[in-house]
Amino acid sequence: MASENYTVKNVDSLIITGFDHLQNQKLLGFLILISYVLILLGNGINLFIISTDRHLHKPMYILICNLAVVDIMYSSTCSTTMISVLLAEIKMVSYYSCISRTYFYHLGDFTECMALTLMAIDRLIAIRLPLRYHSIVTNSRVLLLIFLTWLAGFTVLGYVISILDNVPYCQPIIKYVFCEYASMIRAACVNPEPYFFVPAVISMWPLCGQFPFILCTYAVLAYSVTKLSNNSSKKQMINTCLSHLIVLSSFYAPKLVSSLLTRIGVVLSLTERNAILITASLVSPLINPTVYGTRTKEIRKRLANVFLHKKTVPNTLK
Repeated sequence: MASENYTVKNVDSLIITGFDHLQNQKLLGFLILISYVLILLGNGINLFIISTDRHLHKPMYILICNLAVVDIMYSSTCSTTMISVLLAEIKMVSYYSCISRTYFYHLGDFTECMALTLMAIDRLIAIRLPLRYHSIVTNSRVLLLIFLTWLAGFTVLGYVISILDNVPYCQPIIKYVFCEYASMIRAACVNPEPYFFVPAVISMWPLCGQFPFILCTYAVLAYSVTKLSNNSSKKQMINTCLSHLIVLSSFYAPKLVSSLLTRIGVVLSLTERNAILITASLVSPLINPTVYGTRTKEIRKRLANVFLHKKTVPNTLK
């Protein structure tokens, strides 16, 4: 954006125009609204079941709770803006509301990467070192690791947002579908390319660092499963790993598609970029509670007890 074409000024509000070219805006708005309600419902149920049942106050379930909190925050920052624009036709967002949503959106993205990594490590220790699992992975250690991931997220994103908050704006137009770093930088009265270096370095860490690491842990897990002689234990481990792989795929797939297409020189249109952005923001938080609610035996059992009004009897054999 050439700065000489506009008058540099501070803006009090920004206008979301990413949906302007769409004809069926109401339909898309209702789909996003339904998805958001299901995200809140699914993650809320998981949080309620785990927090109210002391028998589920274990490391794996604490990690599931952390993921649920992240998903609610991650989806809320973008869904509320899109629903407001599409259904209420309120396209204007105050500057500080937009920048705070940007902060928490990217914080959710960062902490979700870390949450998935912690869950992969938890499963790796559980399968590779089953006899030492309870001495290595304790509630206090898991809570400490979760706290450190959030602290790292607050710190890193605080620095990124401080860069964003110091750029001048020429026109209050955001061509994307909600407030996030790229959309705000492209609305600023600066050459955007230098401002993408630090976020690009940060975003490459999950794709080039954490994602390959998680894949390696599951490769080790797959090898360990083949060595099991007990078919029942083998089936249980396969189901557990499959749950995590579904969650992992739903989160990283849109990022990998976008990154790979960009690297091979494919120029994505604004509509295609927005579609990937919406998919990346809503699909993973929508799938996560479904996967853990239906594929995790203890949560499925407690959920059935709640809806069937049965009294939960602790399984003392576990």
